Amino acid sequence: MSDDGKFWLRDIWYYALPGHRLKPGGMVTKQLLGEPVLFCRSRDGAVFALRDICPHRGIPLSHGRFDGAEVECCYHGWRFGGDGTCTAIPSLVEGQGLDLSKIKVRRYPCRESQGNIWIYMDERKPGARAEAEPVLDIPEVPDFAGASYRLVETMRFPCYVDHAVIGLMDPAHGPWVHQSWLWRSRRSIHEKAKPFGPEAFGFAMRRHVPSKNSFAYKLLGGRPETEIRFRLPGVRIEHVRTGRHVLANLTAVTPISETETEINHCMYWTMPWLSLAKPVVRQLARIFLGQDRRVVVQQQDGLKYDPSLMLIRDADTQARWYFQLKHEWAEAKAEQRPFVNPVKDCVLRWRS
Repeated sequence: MSDDGKFWLRDIWYYALPGHRLKPGGMVTKQLLGEPVLFCRSRDGAVFALRDICPHRGIPLSHGRFDGAEVECCYHGWRFGGDGTCTAIPSLVEGQGLDLSKIKVRRYPCRESQGNIWIYMDERKPGARAEAEPVLDIPEVPDFAGASYRLVETMRFPCYVDHAVIGLMDPAHGPWVHQSWLWRSRRSIHEKAKPFGPEAFGFAMRRHVPSKNSFAYKLLGGRPETEIRFRLPGVRIEHVRTGRHVLANLTAVTPISETETEINHCMYWTMPWLSLAKPVVRQLARIFLGQDRRVVVQQQDGLKYDPSLMLIRDADTQARWYFQLKHEWAEAKAEQRPFVNPVKDCVLRWRS
């Protein structure tokens, strides 16, 4: 395979969690890229993220409590504000002169957009604090500025992140993995030709009329046109326009550990009738993601023997681009130079 080693991208935004799962005054702990992270939402709705380890004795801060403004450690009552700075140590007595402002928990830049919470994972050492906000933009779904998702599904895949990313972008697996009356069958396979080109930190399948063997698109009515964009570290946005209505999907792939990856699939739409059918849409999304998960689980039975893998043209060109983009990101950062997108305009052809 094109990838010559496992590594996670740094200095880039990752999808953290759907916003509705973090209530005002609440906290959620997650492992991301092998790091323990505590997400909190203040009483006024602002979101912040801290390393989920108290610098005193190493106990997770998530075992303590959050009052809507500060996190309190359950072991000795040390308190930390949203910027990671220690605000109180109850055991101190007058005259001990400890400067609390020098005691900090690592803070991660964290932003909420279109209902989604994103976290910026950089190269800092675990005990360091972010001194500057990132300049890179958060991925956004076109035509839904200020809007939240109508539906979100989350699923864990027991695999390294690269296999989840290239599995979800794979254009040739549909007739085998997603066989159903609603989507594809082996009998529907035919040749396809799609225009592609570079986009910011990724690439796009340019806007086109979807394949005739995709029955699900017919349910939207009219003459649908779709564009699919991918960008690092693992964000896929599909934008379908039919007449005056829009349906869009944001699928984000986030590494949890070396052996586990989380997929968040967020759906946005303007069709009133689709909101009435939300229970059915949710079940279909679960089935679709579940089919991808099942084949990844089966894949692990072979990958444990560390086999040599292949990428062929043109069906695997998107996977090849992913690895090229990933390596270019890491090399540009290491060499302290601008990122240069390796993707060029072209037409890819395959059968599915």
